[in-house]
Amino acid sequence: MLEPEHGPTTQVEQHTHSRCQVCVLSCLLLACVYVGSLYVWRSSLPRDHPSVIKRRCASVLLVSALSPAVVKAWMHWADVTVDVSVWELIGVRLEGLIPAAILPLLLTMVFYLGPLVHSAMDNPKSFTGELQSALDVQSWRLCAGDAVWLRNQVVAPATEELVFRGAMLPMLVPCTGPTAAIFVAPLFFGVAHFHHIIEQRRLHKDSMSVILLISGMQFLYTTVFGAFTAFIFMRTGHVVGPVLCHSFCNSQGLPDISSALQHPQRPAVLLSYLMGLLLFLVLLFPLTDPFFYGAIPVCRLAPPPASGVLRSSGLGAEEWSRRSRADGPGAGRRPSRVGLEDKGGDQKGGEEGGTLLKSNDED
Repeated sequence: MLEPEHGPTTQVEQHTHSRCQVCVLSCLLLACVYVGSLYVWRSSLPRDHPSVIKRRCASVLLVSALSPAVVKAWMHWADVTVDVSVWELIGVRLEGLIPAAILPLLLTMVFYLGPLVHSAMDNPKSFTGELQSALDVQSWRLCAGDAVWLRNQVVAPATEELVFRGAMLPMLVPCTGPTAAIFVAPLFFGVAHFHHIIEQRRLHKDSMSVILLISGMQFLYTTVFGAFTAFIFMRTGHVVGPVLCHSFCNSQGLPDISSALQHPQRPAVLLSYLMGLLLFLVLLFPLTDPFFYGAIPVCRLAPPPASGVLRSSGLGAEEWSRRSRADGPGAGRRPSRVGLEDKGGDQKGGEEGGTLLKSNDED
């Protein structure tokens, strides 16, 4: 009896399956370590107490500092090679840094056009005062001395984006591809926020049904926000943009739609909300065009073409892998687009990964 042949296609599928398992487990481990570090310190004090904040900030800063080592270990376990440093892979790099810090933040502020106009109409003096304080050095010094402000505006955005975007997306891209990774990574981020249930139960503030409802809503909007910052990361290759957008959103909170619907000048307020949303959608791709940010290191981890494409091209899996690793950004090349603007997204399958590994000026 003839034994079934296990050709290159089967070997590639087995290797891909094993790599995906390592990717998901690595992300799950990192998320658990990040959340678990918050509960290393036993205390009966509320989460906003300065001593609790300081200890928890120290914990998550340590986890964030170790996240590049986790990515490095994942690369070894998953047998992934790339000719850039781990820091560049997780979005800490100099090329395109200035536009990466300005343009995504500007895009987020456009989305908040409605809430900003709403605030200015309700309290013009307070809104003007906030703008002036943003340029006042003394105001920044006062904020730096506030533990809650440091947690919400600095430590939480920096550590969460570095861990849940910078470290997790490079580990997911080889398994899922760039587009799917944008929607998978935020699930870890959303689930991580369920730990607030523990604190709410400990403080006995609300009933369990209310706590679960609040946690469900928090999971929803943190997951949506995580998808947005993941999109920013994949399009820019920088973590600074997601960090600044995260900090700005923390300062603004969720848009108060119910208040806008009851506002005395409702048509004007709702128009500003609508204009903000439309401008956000119009500017989403232009302001995140990879042209501004240089070569995107994380995109070079995209999976190779599907087996059918390999057969039609005459390349074996090993040969494709070798060529992909050798395909550097090159001098004078225009960086490749992430491909997220293409309709169909993941319907392209592995073909999308092959496109990401090449520059636009190549045949």
